Amino acid sequence: MYFESHAHYDDKRFREDREELLELLPSCGIDYVVNVGCDLKSSQNSLRLAKKYPYIYAAVGVHPHEVGDMSSQTIEQLRSLSAEKKVVAIGEIGLDYYYDFHPRELQRFWFRQQLRLAEEVDLPVIIHSRDAAQETFDIIEASPVRRGVIHCYSGAWQMAQDYVDMGFYIGVGGVVTFSNAKKLHEVVEKIPLERILIETDCPYLAPNPNRGKRNDSRNLQYVVEKIAQMKQMSTDDVAKITADNAKSLFF
Repeated sequence: MYFESHAHYDDKRFREDREELLELLPSCGIDYVVNVGCDLKSSQNSLRLAKKYPYIYAAVGVHPHEVGDMSSQTIEQLRSLSAEKKVVAIGEIGLDYYYDFHPRELQRFWFRQQLRLAEEVDLPVIIHSRDAAQETFDIIEASPVRRGVIHCYSGAWQMAQDYVDMGFYIGVGGVVTFSNAKKLHEVVEKIPLERILIETDCPYLAPNPNRGKRNDSRNLQYVVEKIAQMKQMSTDDVAKITADNAKSLFF
């Protein structure tokens, strides 16, 4: 029923019950999960999970928080991982000017390098952007990459439409259930459902009514319910269309 387009089940917060939880998810209507890498180690761990569980797929990439140790060798290691059959995207990659853990020019450099890698290996991208909306957009627009998802989208609806016009999907997660998420609500109302993917970003960003708790893919139901309410559609239709969208992008 649900296609979880962005999860981090390799995270240490799942250490105690990871296997039990992952074995449970299919019975809860979770048909597919993309587990997303944040650095080389988590990319490798994502692939291990994908090889162990039939319904899990992997994305490999280096998050802007982790680019400090990147080198050309890292790119070649990601290239090697991307050749694996169950790797379906390069990500998550992008810019984060909220924390600024690394110099912005360094973030921009490795963002461009990973976009180039995605083009070379013919995989879509999973984009992280925080407090860097225009620069993220400009770098993507200047690249040849036209397949991917803007993960946990937080910008204005006009830019979301520009991304859609370029060929991208908009990732919508638990934040859509927050009453103060006015910008995201406008995005969901105005962007065609055929360009939206659902996600949890678990273990982060649990939706209401579980806000503040550890998140997991079972909470996708609350994301779907909110989108269905806003689009005046059935939850079944929202789940099916967003799953079809993710299949089109990743498979």
